[in-house]
Amino acid sequence: MTDEDKTIEHADSKPSTEEEIPMNLRNINGNEPTEGNNQLNSSEEKPQETPTESNCLQRLRETFARPPRELLATAIRNATMIVLLCALVWLDHGSEVLPGGNVFGIIVVCSCAMIGGKLVGFIKLPTLPPLPPLLGMLLAGFLIRNIPVISDNVQIQHELSSSLRSIALSIIVVHASLKLDTKVLKKLKGVCVRLAMGPCLVEASASALLARFLMGLPWQWGFILGFVLGGVSPAVVTPSMLLLKKEGYGVKKGVPTLLLAAGSYSAILAITGFNTCLGIAFSTGSTVVNVLSGVLRVLTGVATGSLLGFFIQYFSSSDQDNPVWKRGFLVLVFSELVVLSSLYFGFPGSGEILCTVLMAFVTGILRTRNKEVIENIVRVSWIVFEPLLFGLLGAEVSVASLRRESVGLCVATLGIAVLVRILTTFLMVCFAGFNTEEKIFISFAWLPKATIQAALGSVALDLARVYGDTLLEDYRMDVLTVAFLAILITAPIGHLLMGLLGPRLLQKAEHQDKDENVQGEPSEQV
Repeated sequence: MTDEDKTIEHADSKPSTEEEIPMNLRNINGNEPTEGNNQLNSSEEKPQETPTESNCLQRLRETFARPPRELLATAIRNATMIVLLCALVWLDHGSEVLPGGNVFGIIVVCSCAMIGGKLVGFIKLPTLPPLPPLLGMLLAGFLIRNIPVISDNVQIQHELSSSLRSIALSIIVVHASLKLDTKVLKKLKGVCVRLAMGPCLVEASASALLARFLMGLPWQWGFILGFVLGGVSPAVVTPSMLLLKKEGYGVKKGVPTLLLAAGSYSAILAITGFNTCLGIAFSTGSTVVNVLSGVLRVLTGVATGSLLGFFIQYFSSSDQDNPVWKRGFLVLVFSELVVLSSLYFGFPGSGEILCTVLMAFVTGILRTRNKEVIENIVRVSWIVFEPLLFGLLGAEVSVASLRRESVGLCVATLGIAVLVRILTTFLMVCFAGFNTEEKIFISFAWLPKATIQAALGSVALDLARVYGDTLLEDYRMDVLTVAFLAILITAPIGHLLMGLLGPRLLQKAEHQDKDENVQGEPSEQV
């Protein structure tokens, strides 16, 4: 092929391309439509002519074809369970499910407390863990009591409410006892003991002095109030410490581990001291007889708890089916039986608490491998009784029964006791290898109060109702008011302080880990 032939072919090809371009444009613009184009245009115009009913039908089909998830599914499932439970109870006891009945009141309090906890959990601040749900549970019970229409229809007998709170107290004691770690105690030694005992005892003594001279309470009731305030809340401290530990703050010197371990010992000490003072306050007869009977109850509780712990391990061996679940069930049932029987026979004291502590402690020591499984079983039961505990406590506080003078004195007593606790905590961690920033963080992390106060604040109320003394009821109302205010004030403040001060005052261990990984990468590549 010559150059002239190429030029002729090139000249012939240009007009064909120039003619195809306008034809395509005409077809697209529709200036010269053909039959094929008319069919295409008619098919394209059909969806525009039909309304949006097809889209709505498709969406409805997709919605009903897929089951609901997350929050909607949880709400529907829980509502169905509540309706079925009410229907079953109504078949046997019709009046109890109706407004004014015990079952109706328990369901309303528990449901509203759960909803309040979920709503508070939605409040999330940047760089901070979510607020503890117990605040919403407490406020839900408070609103139920102080809204006239609701309070008239939600009624729970005092005996039933006391039993439910006692069961919640036994679950708290079992959970704290299973958290006792002898290895951490041997490693940290004096620091853990000082942090668990020092702030609790000093705050209890300071609160007793303030209650005696500011609020006018007797010495026995002053120490009852002191041990109510002396315990730290695991429900607030544990999530914050686990979050800081996960991010590496304070891990080098074991600050989160120290607070988690000392919290369990502090809770048990506060509950034991409270029950001891409560037994002294409601005892009759000579002082010598009361002291001897208290010592006898303690020894009996220690012996019974040890025997029950060995019994649970011996008769639920590994050759049986699901032995771990049986151990968890036995621990819960025995602890609740011990606490409820002490209230039934009318001898409150520290013996049943020490019995529960040693039973759970021996069970955890002898079966360290299955300890976590038993803790999970106890945690599941706590999920049910936590909203009941805080909801019932909030429902006991009535605005009409509060006096302005007593509320002001309660706030003053609480504020001074908290300051004494912070200073004492700072002194207790001195000479333990911590710097000033870590000491400040530990002092503020030992501030929040919730679970112990909710469990103990209403126990004195129940006993005062049994005796029917008006003066005792005034004392118990002061104790209950202080416990309510302590949860409402210290729980969110302590939670926020731990979230804000943790990353600023504690050293982060991830930087060194990253440096070590970076230094080790070239050798690994080689």
